[in-house]
Amino acid sequence: MRKYPNSKSLFSSLGSSPFLVLLVVLPLILISVFIFTSCLKTSSCSKYSMPSPLTWRVGFFDNSYTFASLAQSEASVVSYNTSTSNSLYPDDQATSSLRESSDEGAVARGVVKRHSKLEKMEAKLAKIRSSIREAARVRNLTSIYEDPDYVPRGPIYRNANAFHRSYLEMEKLFKIYVYKEGDPPMFHDGPCKSIYSSEGRFIHELERGKSFTTTDPDEALVYFLPFSVVMLVQYLYVPGSHEIDTIGNTVVDYINVIADKYPFWNRSLGADHFIVSCHDWGPRTSSYVPHLFNNSIRVLCNANTSEGFNPKKDASFPEIHLRTGEITGLVGGPSPSRRSILAFFAGRLHGHIRRLLLEQWKDKDQDVQVHDQLRNGMSYDSMLKNSRFCLCPSGYEVASPRIVEAIYAECVPVLISDGYVPPFSDVLNWKAFSIQVQVKDIPKIKDILMGISQRQYLRMQRRVKQVQRHFVLNGLPKRFDEFHMTIHSIWLRRLNIRIHD
Repeated sequence: MRKYPNSKSLFSSLGSSPFLVLLVVLPLILISVFIFTSCLKTSSCSKYSMPSPLTWRVGFFDNSYTFASLAQSEASVVSYNTSTSNSLYPDDQATSSLRESSDEGAVARGVVKRHSKLEKMEAKLAKIRSSIREAARVRNLTSIYEDPDYVPRGPIYRNANAFHRSYLEMEKLFKIYVYKEGDPPMFHDGPCKSIYSSEGRFIHELERGKSFTTTDPDEALVYFLPFSVVMLVQYLYVPGSHEIDTIGNTVVDYINVIADKYPFWNRSLGADHFIVSCHDWGPRTSSYVPHLFNNSIRVLCNANTSEGFNPKKDASFPEIHLRTGEITGLVGGPSPSRRSILAFFAGRLHGHIRRLLLEQWKDKDQDVQVHDQLRNGMSYDSMLKNSRFCLCPSGYEVASPRIVEAIYAECVPVLISDGYVPPFSDVLNWKAFSIQVQVKDIPKIKDILMGISQRQYLRMQRRVKQVQRHFVLNGLPKRFDEFHMTIHSIWLRRLNIRIHD
């Protein structure tokens, strides 16, 4: 037995002198009180280290790919990196070292450390982040990865190699759990023949259970809240009331149900949950649940930054108007040499941007043809396909189905909006195949478009044809189509966070 010299004499001497006891004990008491008081004043002594509620961009796709942090409440178990470095989760290596050190300590103590399913998944995601970061360093316009179906290439991508690597990793690992609670038609259903077709088709595809879904919630990386705002409005909204409390409270009740029944919502405060909505009221409906609005992944057609859309965690969703529900025969158009109209728009007076456009250009110029309604004998689809540029102004809300219509018609889209984030902007370089005109420059539209050389226009038009595959709808989803690109947007935002048990 090891002996500690003088230990007995030390304590006996202290015990024999009250003055010496006070001399040693009193400073210790004062220090303890000071530390305790400091803990009350700051969050640094709470169970979880509390970084400042800060969001940031971490360069990934051409220094503008978004990786996000989530402002963390005291009960949150989502961790994130507050580094301002231009790399993806640059502290992954440090985190790994700490984990290895912890494991070594457990072994030294004779403790067998077992990792949960979540910890194992997060470890895989950490490796994937690092692999995508490495792929992003390759600045070639063509991906270096082999693919039997399609190899991303060209300036339509921010970084073709990083996108391709991320996409391939998604196909291997990404799993979605669809909550079963809720009854159709307000849950597990949506429209497939209207301006809200994107929402309905996406919900139906997940409900089929064939694409990326799992029946085991423990192996899922994200969780889908399967309510349709369009259907909630159809069945709960009282026309003319201008009040959506019934709709919002239905969402509140639904999330309370799944939070009580499952551990996943409370585990992440909704950060690994997502909704899909193409209705104008999608953002407003989500605001009834603060964690849904602030933490969850919201896939929205109405991707308006002035209304709380946060591209660091939310995803822009293409608005596709299927008038008949048919998805065939939508793509294609004549060659550039057969397009006689410089620019075209037809649409009703919805919102101030369209009012400015119509006031400036309606029926005033044969090159820039702007109409509030087409004359008899004029075909909307034919006008699109005979135009070099298609004007896509925002309406009452920022999104417009004309963007996808223009891409289908192989007409270079001209985006006119305030605060709109185009779909798949993490991956696609919209400047390569579209024109973006500020609202104040509406009177200069003809000058702007006439200033584009024939060579530049032909390049942009070829790129529009190339990017079509990412907006096409298929009866059964095909790789790299609109459905898969939307899934990829969700996958990227799940990569933004790390969740702990």
